[in-house]
Amino acid sequence: MENFENNTSEVPAEVKNKKSVVREIFEWVVCFFAAFVVASIIRYFLCTPTLVRQSSMTPTILDGERVLINRTVRTFNLPLYRGEIVTFEKPADHEDGKAIYDEGEGFWYFMLHDVFETSKTSYIKRVIGLGGDHVLIKNGSVYVNDHKLSEVYLDDTETPITGEYYDIIVPEGYVFVMGDNRDGSSDSREFGCIPLEKIEGRVKTRLLPLSKFGKIDK
Repeated sequence: MENFENNTSEVPAEVKNKKSVVREIFEWVVCFFAAFVVASIIRYFLCTPTLVRQSSMTPTILDGERVLINRTVRTFNLPLYRGEIVTFEKPADHEDGKAIYDEGEGFWYFMLHDVFETSKTSYIKRVIGLGGDHVLIKNGSVYVNDHKLSEVYLDDTETPITGEYYDIIVPEGYVFVMGDNRDGSSDSREFGCIPLEKIEGRVKTRLLPLSKFGKIDK
């Protein structure tokens, strides 16, 4: 009776180790990709922290503070109210009291411009007038529908006329916005009313500095 030797050799340990490393790398890549997708979804649809790099909302929000942008107003098309603080894309121009924007197209434009916001500048301001409101600035005060606006967040600061839009009916689907730093804010007085679709989110929470962490009261 003949004996046949088994010529099938075992897989060398080095090959096994290489396969194990490749598998581990692949698993890490998948994990990072999944985390990237989840983070992008949260950033665009729910909320994202941001660093304020402007002084137009002084004294309410200071340059260098970090706040949380709540995106649900855009995601669920929620109504805005007078006095709320919002962020929006900086207009490219204006005409007849309305801000005008340069619009791009394509998937990568959407990702870079709208999701990661690497190709645009955003402003943070306060909603003063809603669609249909008559906004009038005179004698250092703001009037909405012929009623003087009570602006406790200004600390007795007067509102100067810095642009051509100081007596305007806010178009439907738009909002009139101004910064709390009325002497140092470029806003709807200059570039007109902002379309609702350009509103990026509400700002109600301050994250940093930690000594001021919490709800923005004014």
